[in-house]
Amino acid sequence: MTDAAPQLEGTPLIPPSSTDHPLYTQVVEACRSVYDPEIPVNIYDLGLIYTIDISAENAVNVTMTLTAPGCPVAGEMPGWVAEAIEPLAGVKQVDVDMVFDPPWGMDMMSDEARLELGFM
Repeated sequence: MTDAAPQLEGTPLIPPSSTDHPLYTQVVEACRSVYDPEIPVNIYDLGLIYTIDISAENAVNVTMTLTAPGCPVAGEMPGWVAEAIEPLAGVKQVDVDMVFDPPWGMDMMSDEARLELGFM
């Protein structure tokens, strides 16, 4: 027996990012400037960024995870992400939420990350 809420088929666990916002590409590039200290790949291409939601008022909310819940930088990583995004022109506020459901898996890495790590 599981305590998890049932997942309806075809329903995403996390809503899609607001890719159509004018700041989206800049926020993604800011996320790409943050690296996991144990893996020489940026957190975006590692698949640690689940969503980037940007409001009409330019408030940025990032939902992210870590490669493992016991990651030694768990307490610092959200701050690193916020510090990378906050200086972008037009950004009014940044909130970074850490989640562990769904858990991160190697299948979440971009092709670039897999190539860089020698998995392709």
